[in-house]
Amino acid sequence: MSALCAFAPLPAAKRGRVGIRRRVVRHADDGNGRLVAFDLPAAPILVPEGPWNRVEGGGVTTPMGFQAAGMMAGMRAGTKADLSIVVSDVPAQAAGVFTLNLMAAAPVIYCKQVLQKKDTVRAVLINAGQANAATGSAGWDDSLASAKAMAEVLGVEQDDVLLESTGVIGKRIKMDALLREIPTIAKRLGRDQVSGEQAAIAITTTDLVSKSCALEVDIGGSTVRVGGMAKGSGMIHPNMATMLGVITCDAHVSTSAWRKILSNAVTNTFNQMTVDGDTSTNDTVIGLANGVAGGEQITEDSGAAFKNLEAAVTAVCEGCAKAIAWDGEGATALIEVTVSGAEARSDANQIARSIAGSSLTKAAVFGHDPNWGRIACAAGYAGITFCTDDLRIELGPHLLMEKGQPMEFDVKAASSYLKATCSEHGTVAINVSIGDGPQTGKAWGCDLSYDYVKINAEYTT
Repeated sequence: MSALCAFAPLPAAKRGRVGIRRRVVRHADDGNGRLVAFDLPAAPILVPEGPWNRVEGGGVTTPMGFQAAGMMAGMRAGTKADLSIVVSDVPAQAAGVFTLNLMAAAPVIYCKQVLQKKDTVRAVLINAGQANAATGSAGWDDSLASAKAMAEVLGVEQDDVLLESTGVIGKRIKMDALLREIPTIAKRLGRDQVSGEQAAIAITTTDLVSKSCALEVDIGGSTVRVGGMAKGSGMIHPNMATMLGVITCDAHVSTSAWRKILSNAVTNTFNQMTVDGDTSTNDTVIGLANGVAGGEQITEDSGAAFKNLEAAVTAVCEGCAKAIAWDGEGATALIEVTVSGAEARSDANQIARSIAGSSLTKAAVFGHDPNWGRIACAAGYAGITFCTDDLRIELGPHLLMEKGQPMEFDVKAASSYLKATCSEHGTVAINVSIGDGPQTGKAWGCDLSYDYVKINAEYTT
């Protein structure tokens, strides 16, 4: 089976989105004689700068000892890939962070039960098209059957396979299609970047771009690699969103340290993004660390090694989270809110989330209206007490409020900043200071456009 990887021009509707990476990966034959295109462009690389090297085109297969694949299994209409898998060559320390929605989907409940009783797993199987949420006992049985079938093909135990699902809530997985194609996707597993990219494309739904990133960093004399992929575009709100994520890592790390690292990373990244205020039933981020890089085991007591690994994992999670907000349904800009001067990071995070999630602020960005009052309002109802006389607000290069007092500023220039940034799908920076405390927090969102309503008014029709 041959694959073609090429770069192609963007359709007119998607041009102008700054930093977008266009990569087309096609399989000539899906096993049934049909042409299947993995023709989704890739999101810009949004991993922050740090003491690591960003891997161009990297993803879940960048760390050593991991394979991945994506394919069209007939889980949804059309010819878009809809089945994805990530596999570790050896048992990998497993961690997971899940939705707080009471209506948690069957795969979420399944994964939580697996991780409560064991430390390691081998694979994550992901389907797109049906969320398998609000599907009762039948949906639960479908999850068990999915894990069992995948495990049998891989030659592992059923609870060595974790599950993620995305799609329409209330719809069961198309089990006939899934069970038929599980042996096929296992045969397509690969270690190259194309395999990782295809896995990332196969988990998307309304996404306009795939989301993958990777980095490598020196920790204690060993080169450690961290990769990730995620999906999400709508129903995005802290705890976490209609978002799925898989983080892979080849560091030698203890179970307790790995789970703490992933939890902390998600708290400061995926749980700091919002698109529309809706928390999904299926939110899942799974982290696998297989130790193939070798070196001394990293534990919670490892000092600098633990902190460095946590920083690297957080950077990959941030890259994926920002890509989701950048690709928010109907969005024309990523909004990055930075709140400084707080006594506690959690306080700064909460205020930043409040501003990033403000529908009025998001609408103002879309309308290129530098209405700083909406930013101040969102900071005020965040639930964190601060001295209003200390409030400072900046929109890009424009100072709008200082020491609680409105400033004279060039409204036309501030509006032009928003217009220019939105026209190239760039990042609108909102910087807020609430005092002289030592802590800073960030949150990410996007503007609220007419297209968001159109997309979601017609989601199932």
